Amino acid sequence: MNDAAFAPLISLAAGLLPHALEISDDGAHDLAHLQRVWHNVRTLHEAEGGDLEVLLAAVLLHDCVAVEKNSPLRSQASRQAAEKASSVLAEQNWPSDKIASVGHAIEAHSFSANITPLTLEAKIVQDADRLDSLGMLGVARTFYIAGRMGSALYDPQDPQAKHRDYDDKRFCLDHFQTKLLHLADGFQTVAGQRLAQIRHERLKGFMEQLMEEIGIV
Repeated sequence: MNDAAFAPLISLAAGLLPHALEISDDGAHDLAHLQRVWHNVRTLHEAEGGDLEVLLAAVLLHDCVAVEKNSPLRSQASRQAAEKASSVLAEQNWPSDKIASVGHAIEAHSFSANITPLTLEAKIVQDADRLDSLGMLGVARTFYIAGRMGSALYDPQDPQAKHRDYDDKRFCLDHFQTKLLHLADGFQTVAGQRLAQIRHERLKGFMEQLMEEIGIV
């Protein structure tokens, strides 16, 4: 694994990367995702501060337990990851207060877990992870996951769900309405809110252009 992408804490990354990801073919939650989230964390950290070691550990281990998006256990994934991460860090002789900080940041990062982040580090990790679900990356990851799950692009009878309930397990486009277009409202840090609005506008622009190409004016 490329630990140089996790500068300036390269040695810490080298010790944690072997525990970061379970064997999986999920390209939306892979090493590239961890690298992007760390890039987001570094950007937010410059503006907001926080313990960089706690932030890196939380980023590297936040997806250390793999649960598919369509699994009924999805809402428990972040708790399971926090428990595994805590065990890994204890084996590496981390102090208990830092382990607790990492565990909380991991548990609170998840959208489906709906846990309020209470520390600066948890707020930064949640914002950094959610930024990767906005903008063009959000579009790319959403359609990638929909393909893996066997979803249709949209309902050809009612693409905008005007006469039906949203169903993002069947129709990829519905996921924009059930989650992605609401993400920007929940950012925790000032820097995160600013970046989220930029990427939110890109999402809206994509939706408008897609509707035009579908034939909906």
